[in-house]
Amino acid sequence: MKPDDPLLKILACPIDKGPLHLLAEEAGQEEALYNPRLQRRYPIADGIPQLLPSSGEQVPDDEHEELLKRMAP
Repeated sequence: MKPDDPLLKILACPIDKGPLHLLAEEAGQEEALYNPRLQRRYPIADGIPQLLPSSGEQVPDDEHEELLKRMAP
Protein backbone atom coordinates (compact mmCIF):
# COMPACT_ATOMS: atom_id res chain seq x y z
CA MET A 1 0.00 0.00 0.00
CA LYS A 2 1.36 3.43 -0.87
CA PRO A 3 1.09 6.52 1.37
CA ASP A 4 -0.86 8.39 -1.33
CA ASP A 5 -3.34 5.54 -1.89
CA PRO A 6 -6.88 7.05 -1.90
CA LEU A 7 -8.09 4.00 0.03
CA LEU A 8 -6.25 5.31 3.12
CA LYS A 9 -8.64 8.26 3.28
CA ILE A 10 -11.68 6.02 3.72
CA LEU A 11 -10.25 3.26 5.91
CA ALA A 12 -11.19 3.56 9.58
CA CYS A 13 -10.49 1.75 12.80
CA PRO A 14 -13.21 -0.87 13.38
CA ILE A 15 -13.38 0.07 17.07
CA ASP A 16 -13.44 3.88 17.27
CA LYS A 17 -14.13 4.60 13.56
CA GLY A 18 -11.27 7.12 13.47
CA PRO A 19 -8.54 7.43 10.82
CA LEU A 20 -5.63 5.01 10.56
CA HIS A 21 -2.00 5.76 9.69
CA LEU A 22 0.08 3.67 7.33
CA LEU A 23 3.24 2.15 8.79
CA ALA A 24 5.45 1.28 5.85
CA GLU A 25 7.51 -1.90 5.85
CA GLU A 26 10.70 -1.13 7.73
CA ALA A 27 13.59 -3.01 9.36
CA GLY A 28 11.92 -6.39 9.27
CA GLN A 29 8.54 -5.06 10.41
CA GLU A 30 5.55 -5.81 8.22
CA GLU A 31 3.43 -3.08 6.68
CA ALA A 32 0.49 -2.20 8.95
CA LEU A 33 -2.19 0.37 9.75
CA TYR A 34 -2.00 2.07 13.14
CA ASN A 35 -4.51 3.77 15.40
CA PRO A 36 -2.49 5.94 17.83
CA ARG A 37 -5.59 6.84 19.86
CA LEU A 38 -6.14 3.23 20.96
CA GLN A 39 -2.55 2.07 20.44
CA ARG A 40 -3.72 -0.69 18.07
CA ARG A 41 -1.95 -2.00 15.00
CA TYR A 42 -3.76 -3.80 12.16
CA PRO A 43 -1.78 -6.00 9.77
CA ILE A 44 -1.78 -5.73 5.99
CA ALA A 45 -1.56 -9.20 4.43
CA ASP A 46 -0.82 -9.45 0.71
CA GLY A 47 -1.86 -5.81 0.29
CA ILE A 48 -5.21 -6.31 2.07
CA PRO A 49 -5.80 -4.51 5.39
CA GLN A 50 -7.07 -6.87 8.11
CA LEU A 51 -9.55 -4.59 9.87
CA LEU A 52 -11.53 -6.92 12.09
CA PRO A 53 -11.40 -5.88 15.76
CA SER A 54 -9.92 -9.28 16.60
CA SER A 55 -7.09 -8.89 14.05
CA GLY A 56 -5.74 -5.74 15.70
CA GLU A 57 -3.04 -5.99 18.33
CA GLN A 58 -2.48 -3.76 21.33
CA VAL A 59 0.88 -2.00 21.23
CA PRO A 60 2.87 -1.45 24.47
CA ASP A 61 3.72 2.12 25.49
CA ASP A 62 7.39 1.98 24.50
CA GLU A 63 6.57 0.66 21.02
CA HIS A 64 3.78 3.26 20.71
CA GLU A 65 6.37 6.04 21.13
CA GLU A 66 8.51 4.52 18.36
CA LEU A 67 5.50 4.24 16.05
CA LEU A 68 4.60 7.88 16.66
CA LYS A 69 8.11 8.84 15.53
CA ARG A 70 7.68 6.75 12.35
CA MET A 71 4.40 8.55 11.61
CA ALA A 72 5.88 12.04 11.94
CA PRO A 73 6.44 13.79 8.58
